[in-house]
Amino acid sequence: MGLTRSDWARAIAIALFAAAILLAMGRVPICTCGTVKLWHGVVHSAENSQHIADWYSFSHVIHGFLFLAAARALLPERSPGLWLALATLVEAAWEVAENTPMVIDRYREATMAFGYSGDSVLNSVADIAMMWLGLMVALKWSWKRWLPVAVAFELFTLWAIRDNLTLNVLMLVSPVEAIREWQAGA
Repeated sequence: MGLTRSDWARAIAIALFAAAILLAMGRVPICTCGTVKLWHGVVHSAENSQHIADWYSFSHVIHGFLFLAAARALLPERSPGLWLALATLVEAAWEVAENTPMVIDRYREATMAFGYSGDSVLNSVADIAMMWLGLMVALKWSWKRWLPVAVAFELFTLWAIRDNLTLNVLMLVSPVEAIREWQAGA
């Protein structure tokens, strides 16, 4: 059983609702630089998390893998449409929470996001779409196929930018000064 148009309509409605909340919170629709880029690869810049895709897009794809795995484990008899809706709700809620002053300040103090000022609405919606991509792949592949991809994404971003989903969560929850120094290039 696959995803229907109404499943996607529900997921898109959730993403648009999150975008409306972000706009109401005062988040900028697009980068204040005035351009929209498909990819922005400079982590330590004012344009990070402002465009469609960046190094953290890999983490959002992994969210899709993990959310589908959790949905299958916790709600095995339910439809993929419900899994998509729940995953979208979780991702959208994170995008809203991530852009609150409290979480932005936490990123600045505890992670490598030294000048982080939050995401543009475009980037937040694109992050939700990246999660959808991961979920779609996980719907088609067994965990034995997507897990090595997730590990490869983690190792690749660790090598490329000294950050990944695992370190991001660790540093938000329980910062390690040695990791923070290493991420800063010290």
